[in-house]
Amino acid sequence: MIHRTTFALDEKTANRIRELAKSWQVSQAEVIRRAVANADVPPPKLAPIDMLRQLHADGAGLSSEDAHAYLEAVREDRRKWRGR
Repeated sequence: MIHRTTFALDEKTANRIRELAKSWQVSQAEVIRRAVANADVPPPKLAPIDMLRQLHADGAGLSSEDAHAYLEAVREDRRKWRGR
């Protein structure tokens, strides 16, 4: 790396960077690099339903089996939560 920089961040932001780094399994610096790289990417101009269709067309959605398994797990959790 060429530059080392120090930032003063509020606690909430610093915690969020740490959480993202852990979730993404990358360094905190990589979290910042990704955020900066995507900061000027314009949001898609698609309606939400069109974005969902595109997601599925790209193959990034859940398979039917995975979706059914997820919904069954949610139903079971709700039954347990309700004491049934």
